[in-house]
Amino acid sequence: MLPPPGPDEALEPIEPAGPFDDAPTLGTRVLTILWPAFVMAGVLEALVFVVVDPRSLSWWGTEPLDWSRSAVYTVTFFIFWGVIATASAITQVLHEHEPPR
Repeated sequence: MLPPPGPDEALEPIEPAGPFDDAPTLGTRVLTILWPAFVMAGVLEALVFVVVDPRSLSWWGTEPLDWSRSAVYTVTFFIFWGVIATASAITQVLHEHEPPR
């Protein structure tokens, strides 16, 4: 155990380490974008398909798609995931290039 400092000794302030002091790795960045986007794509898909019947979907007034329900669920999930992940990635890039205060 160290003895306490004497009256003539000045204590140096200790800077607390912040959670973002170290630059995150590429894998960490990718996971922080893709994982929340994955979860929210699942939530968005559940919300959409509570209201929309996948068998009634069509392209701008044409006949309904001849896809199975699971195919519609899968394709729309990946579309939602891609859009949300893109928005998250753009947010992260803009945050990195934020001007100093």
